[in-house]
Amino acid sequence: MHHPGPFGLEAKTHPVLSRAGFARRMVRSLVLALGMIAVSLIAGMCGYHYLEGLPWLDAFLNASMILGGMGPVDPLKTDVGKLFAGCYALYSGLVVIATAGVLLLPVLHRILHKFHAEVEKEKA
Repeated sequence: MHHPGPFGLEAKTHPVLSRAGFARRMVRSLVLALGMIAVSLIAGMCGYHYLEGLPWLDAFLNASMILGGMGPVDPLKTDVGKLFAGCYALYSGLVVIATAGVLLLPVLHRILHKFHAEVEKEKA
């Protein structure tokens, strides 16, 4: 029995994961990525709603636009709202990078794992 690595991935000495196992891994990564986006969107909506006094729909629009890299829609009126928006924009950039990593990790691992398996097969 093998023990998965720090991210639940098999070591290069273990066989390549089956297609069904890889599909399950991709679904888990997608769920995690969507969760990260949902939590970030909710945090942004709450910030805009409670700190800037925007209605929920406008808070959603502003938070989703910043999270998507487009920028805010409504002009900000309060200093605390401006500080929040700046911090949220910086945070959103990191969320995009982290989400991309969560989604790409299983794919890149599979490619590298297959490459190592083929190299080991050639050595034998």
